[in-house]
Amino acid sequence: MSKDRKNQLSEIMSLAWAFVRKNGYSMSEALKCAWANVKLRTQLSKRIVEFYFKKVDGTLRQAFGTLMSDRVPQTKGAGRKSSDSVQTYFDTEKGEWRCFKKCNLIKVN
Repeated sequence: MSKDRKNQLSEIMSLAWAFVRKNGYSMSEALKCAWANVKLRTQLSKRIVEFYFKKVDGTLRQAFGTLMSDRVPQTKGAGRKSSDSVQTYFDTEKGEWRCFKKCNLIKVN
């Protein structure tokens, strides 16, 4: 098994265990959500992706986002700390940076 694959599987398991501990997910739910998050991050770096997540107030949000370097504006050290529990993306409809809790990802198209 390649080193990249092992690192990816390790990341998925770490994320899944975090969902189990912090959000009370079953291991099955946690693994599904962790895989979806890794797939989303991979697709965001390659193209504009349509995905759905549950907002903090409980409503469902449809988002179109990307992380492609030629589609996002230059960032100038905003001074924010990155968090392992949220996914940041550039919203192509609003033209702004947005984020959501990784545990709230519902579907990736």
